[in-house]
Amino acid sequence: MRAITPAKKHHHGNLRPALIKAGLELLEEGGIDALTLRKCAARAGVSHAAPAHHFDGLPGLKQAIATEAFVIFSNHLQEAIDAGEQSARGRLKSICRGYLQFGLTHRGLLNVIFGFDGLAAIANPEGKDEAHAYLILRSVCAPFVPAGTDERVIEAQVWSLIHGFTLLYIAGEFGSPPPDIDIGPFDEVMALLDRIGTPPS
Repeated sequence: MRAITPAKKHHHGNLRPALIKAGLELLEEGGIDALTLRKCAARAGVSHAAPAHHFDGLPGLKQAIATEAFVIFSNHLQEAIDAGEQSARGRLKSICRGYLQFGLTHRGLLNVIFGFDGLAAIANPEGKDEAHAYLILRSVCAPFVPAGTDERVIEAQVWSLIHGFTLLYIAGEFGSPPPDIDIGPFDEVMALLDRIGTPPS
């Protein structure tokens, strides 16, 4: 007979982050449909009633998970920028590299962040919880916004390029399994960024 391993017990102070972590894992594995209070509780090793003490039902849990998902996403982008070339154009290409690497590392999370039923809208109706990631994008795009041009135009161009490329890349459109980022078509496609906006003087 297989021995039963007792569920890991959580103290009151760390149950909330444990449930959020469990929710992120479920999202990575099965998408938004896999996320339920009961499954989060089971993954965290607590009773199915435990999440009710920390969240206002499933919507509250989703909002907390969405906030954490954007923190992970934002950190990934910033780390890529910090590790890359520090010229204006180097930072622009680095954020795109970080975006692709995030997609490869967190495919499920990328899908639920920006999917049709994703976390972007769930995080906050006003988008406040996703602001940090977008402000990072805005900061690296700023040097390339021509005078008199709405900054959102350049931001949309860069975002559309890397988001579309990332989805195609992880879907295997450039080879299955996807090629190594350093030897695949990334640099060739990102060369389009050389034409974005006006280079800084």
